[in-house]
Amino acid sequence: MKQLLKLTSIGLIAGFVLMLVLKIVMVLTGNTAYVLLFNFDYIPIVNDLKPVWLFGQVFHYLTCIVSVVALFHILKSWNLQKTIWPYILVYTIGGGALFFLTALSELPPAANDIMAWIYWTVAHAIFGYAVGAMVKKWM
Repeated sequence: MKQLLKLTSIGLIAGFVLMLVLKIVMVLTGNTAYVLLFNFDYIPIVNDLKPVWLFGQVFHYLTCIVSVVALFHILKSWNLQKTIWPYILVYTIGGGALFFLTALSELPPAANDIMAWIYWTVAHAIFGYAVGAMVKKWM
């Protein structure tokens, strides 16, 4: 239970870091990659939840928490759970690939927005570093 609480906290903190990085990018550049963090309009049934702003936040943080818990346990099977680079690698590649879900949505960013993809992917690398560093220190 204590381990799950720590991993949940890591997911919440790193999720906030991810959100903050993309918010700063949006403020400085106007790029809308940030919007994708809270977009779930392409998921049947879930896309009917209201208010959208609240469930967008819930969707973002739940995704962060579940991914941290799952990846920690996957890496644990190879005794890599306290090594930072697998977190960076998985979240960078995974985030970069998941960006293209934006093609299923009417909301920005466009799936062919190269800069949005770069910002999104770099932000996920930072997320991966944050997760890995916290796991290494706290677990």
